[in-house]
Amino acid sequence: MHFKTFVRIFILSILIISCKDQYFEEGIVSILPNPNTIETSEDYFVLNSDTGINSNSQFSISTDFLKSYIKSGSGFNLKKGDEIRFSKNDTLEAESYNLQISKNEIKIEASTDQGAFYAIQSFRQLLPTSFEDGTFKNSEVKIKALTIKDKPQFPYRGMHLDVGRHMFSVDFIKKYIDALAMLKMNTFHWHLTEDQGWRIEIKKYPELQEVAAYRDQTLIGHYSDQPHQFDGEKYGGFYTQEEVKEIVAYAQERFVTIIPEIEMPGHSQAAIAAYPELGCTGEQVEVAQKWGVFEEIYCTKDETFDFLENVLDEVLELFPSKYIHIGGDEALKTRWKLCNQCQIRIKNQRLKDEHELQNYFISRMEQYLNSKGRQIIGWDEILEGGLAPNATVMSWRGTNGAIEAAKAGHNVVMTPTSHCYFDYYQSENDDEPLSIGGFLPLEKVYSFNPIPDELTVEESKFVLGAQGNIWTEYMPTEDQVEYMAFPRILAMSEVLWSNSKSKNYENFVARVEYFHERLDVLDINYANHLYEIEGNMTSEKGKSFYELKTLSKNKSMRYTIDGTEPSSNSTMYSEKIPISESTVVKAQVFDGDQKQGNTFIQDIKYHKAVGAKITIDKAPHKAYAGSGTEGLVNGISGNDKRYGDKEWLGFWGEDIEITIDLVEEKEITTIKTRFHNGNGQWIYAPKKIMLEFTLDDGTKVTDKVAINNHKEVITNFDYNFITPEDLNIKVKLIKLIVPNYGTIPDGKQGAGNKAWTFIDEIIVN
Repeated sequence: MHFKTFVRIFILSILIISCKDQYFEEGIVSILPNPNTIETSEDYFVLNSDTGINSNSQFSISTDFLKSYIKSGSGFNLKKGDEIRFSKNDTLEAESYNLQISKNEIKIEASTDQGAFYAIQSFRQLLPTSFEDGTFKNSEVKIKALTIKDKPQFPYRGMHLDVGRHMFSVDFIKKYIDALAMLKMNTFHWHLTEDQGWRIEIKKYPELQEVAAYRDQTLIGHYSDQPHQFDGEKYGGFYTQEEVKEIVAYAQERFVTIIPEIEMPGHSQAAIAAYPELGCTGEQVEVAQKWGVFEEIYCTKDETFDFLENVLDEVLELFPSKYIHIGGDEALKTRWKLCNQCQIRIKNQRLKDEHELQNYFISRMEQYLNSKGRQIIGWDEILEGGLAPNATVMSWRGTNGAIEAAKAGHNVVMTPTSHCYFDYYQSENDDEPLSIGGFLPLEKVYSFNPIPDELTVEESKFVLGAQGNIWTEYMPTEDQVEYMAFPRILAMSEVLWSNSKSKNYENFVARVEYFHERLDVLDINYANHLYEIEGNMTSEKGKSFYELKTLSKNKSMRYTIDGTEPSSNSTMYSEKIPISESTVVKAQVFDGDQKQGNTFIQDIKYHKAVGAKITIDKAPHKAYAGSGTEGLVNGISGNDKRYGDKEWLGFWGEDIEITIDLVEEKEITTIKTRFHNGNGQWIYAPKKIMLEFTLDDGTKVTDKVAINNHKEVITNFDYNFITPEDLNIKVKLIKLIVPNYGTIPDGKQGAGNKAWTFIDEIIVN
């Protein structure tokens, strides 16, 4: 048990002993995700050992859950009676519910057991958190009288978990499912096979368990760290079919559908290591020991399809879900191009190229699954070469795949990296655990709109919903999975369930802060960045200021600009801080004299372009717009690891032209900037930059600089503006022309796609 949870329980015990009528969190109504409507009154319902329940077999799961939850939480054994009543209301949609709590009764209305179950999840959050672990010891509890009318915005509300890179215990998988159910999420996307490990027992192919489930060692540190180092320890395991059945049944009792993912045709190196004949070369390969995308791919010969159909036959027996996820992403075509059998397949099927061969592969597997009464869902690469007839697209590479699929009349699940990848960093703190990269804070998840603006009202009906994704390359422990999931999963649950018109981030944060206590009691390891400070550089009438803000209510911010640590005696923040030179701002949230959260530190490098007029001929990608174009000359550099933070600007596949108007002619000597070069995330530094300077006399000077260093994750650009010593040359305008890297080459992640360009602060001195 966490220490702060112990303190809360101890205080509660004292209150109960000292005052019989003192009730824990009496009258608090704070529910996640936020219900559509809540109306409260002054009355209270009293729950105790005399409370009765009246239900029927139509609501057996929800009734049993409620009775079990209350008994284990408080010891109250609900008897037969009319105080808590379940009522069938066929006018409500399948997952909708009405919850009415009055002085004398609790009434739950729903048309289905699932709707009633969600009513209970809301009711659960009105009870003391001590119900979660059975430490509630009072003889009764008061519950605020209210009426809730609630329904979800989207039918697909999901979370994903990759167990191929790192796998987790059956108990943890159940705990994960419990969290989904509590937040009214109805889909668990279970990523079961990968290059680094095959995690599901297939009885017909024992080598999958004996060979494909284990790798000889695992990469240490980040993939970008060179040279690569390994731990030298064998790693792996798999879920037996009995364990899978147990987990599926557990999820069904919580109205969570499990969609299994069996990757094909790429991300299949582990399976090919077990059965080399499935690959194009027939040569023995090893289960992958590091992360990334590999050239090994299922060959398109008939024997491969026989294998996959046999595997899927066993998968279908275990999972009753409508959908089977077949992956389809990041399938490098190198082996297919060199494979005689694949080229014969292309010729015999009258296909144009390897992209159409992927469409053939996916369509053939879809036809087989359709014959078994199932549907396929796959990552948006299944659009390549044409979309299989009945496929549902899971759009991860931005929203373009979703738009294309929806316009063609295909169902879509939104999961773009920009808002849904919970393996990205969630804070700019340097002590955050190692992650793949990127930056996805809680507020950005909450701001997500699953309906792309480009879709019409009719087309938007094909958007089923969205899900958060947890890829586990850098999450070896269950605690770390929870840390990366929470509280971002709370934001995703509200994006998908609650009415988008009523979204309010400050209100959401207040409910998250209150919800932390429930997470403590549930022993869920969450990230707490609610007391963090955000800083922004602004310019007004040629002067620069630094602005601080925090979402913490009823607390103060104190700051220093002399390098010392903020204390309760430091300057209290009340207005923007003037900035006219390089400065280190340190700030802290205080509750009285007590520090809250981490110290905020911002290093501001004041230079000659700070506050200048800057324009870019292309708009940054809306998912990576940072703090806007002006952010490139605000004196603040982006984080070395989090290319998605507010200081980096991202452009996808576009050449860009940046113009900096210094307003006043200035002598300059250097121009510096940085490009992110995280090839694993499809990000490439440019190969060259063209520069153009407009001097004070109107003369234009041009230059071109090649960028040769593409080995580091951060590529620095340093340019010296050389002028004769005896001439007083001043510059009025600076123009940087940055060509996009181009198409990602074969053998690399994202091969064949346009590269991203990410640019940081442009420093002029």
